[in-house]
Amino acid sequence: MDPRVREHAEIIVDHSVDVQKGDNVRISAPPIAQDLVVAIHELLGERGAHPSLSASNSAASRAYRRAVDPEDLECPSHVLAAAEETDVFISIRASENTYETSDVDPEVTAAFGQAYKPIQDEVMGKRWVGTQYPAPGNAQDAEMSTEAYEEFVWDAITRDWDAQREFQQQLVEILDPADEVHIVSGDTTDVTMSVAGNPTLNDYAEKNLPGGEVFTAPVPDSVEGEVLFDKPLMAQGREITDVYLEFENGEVVSHTAEKNEDVLSTVLETDDGARRLGELGIGMNRDITEFTYNMLFDEKMGDTVHMAVGRAYEETVGEGNERNDSSVHMDMIVDMSEDSFIEVDGDVVQRDGAFVFEDGFEG
Repeated sequence: MDPRVREHAEIIVDHSVDVQKGDNVRISAPPIAQDLVVAIHELLGERGAHPSLSASNSAASRAYRRAVDPEDLECPSHVLAAAEETDVFISIRASENTYETSDVDPEVTAAFGQAYKPIQDEVMGKRWVGTQYPAPGNAQDAEMSTEAYEEFVWDAITRDWDAQREFQQQLVEILDPADEVHIVSGDTTDVTMSVAGNPTLNDYAEKNLPGGEVFTAPVPDSVEGEVLFDKPLMAQGREITDVYLEFENGEVVSHTAEKNEDVLSTVLETDDGARRLGELGIGMNRDITEFTYNMLFDEKMGDTVHMAVGRAYEETVGEGNERNDSSVHMDMIVDMSEDSFIEVDGDVVQRDGAFVFEDGFEG
């Protein structure tokens, strides 16, 4: 076994979810990630935890979703019951074909998300982490050889997360007491939002591995302006490009996309919360330098901002503030490397990708 797999497993078990003796741990992974699954099981045995393995299968998911009547979808009680008895969730992504579900009706996928929302809510209340195993399908998306993609993934994951936390904490201390954020990029993005009273979190590879962002939740009805998300994203097995959203009183009132606009429309129509922002995130992982069509990595890149329509994480919503609730959470990215700035309460804290506390910042 590649020693980097063992190190990856150790970071998951000890850093990301802090597995303790007696914990019930559910691992969800496709067969191609077997080496990482084996390494995790060995560590769980050493720590006296109790594993349960769920094999994810995109081809089986496609078959079910193409066959099912969306009106028959409901929350499966046996899956919910298992989630209620689980202490730790480890989700491993790895694809042989990232487009496997591209011919599933987006409306079915939206209905599936709504049916499984109680399970999703249960998971979010526990210790959980999502991570990536370097598989050939993901390497193809990144336009890399499998070997080069392995190096890319493990370089981003097996690093000094304490040092990353300290670097990011500088931005947390700026955003956490703030009232308003103003983001401008070129002549296509100019948006303001209130974050008053909402905590800012420091992501250093706990719930996401790799980590490398600072994030919070906008006050739902405060978002005003327009955003062009100039980085593509994958959603429901399809590529969506050049997403444009216009906000009034916090809601998306106009939207377009250069490619697969129908998927974007279906996502926004999922439920009331899908037309409002649930997250504002700022990428700070300088070791992720290449765009790979994988949001787990892409949203952490330095010189980027991402926003998610849909569900806000409970930890990012202050006491007494409204939490945007939805069965969807779709991240989209804005390149902030040039002709751009972020203002916090009227002060520029990032210009052309450089933060106020970094060398090269020009106020």
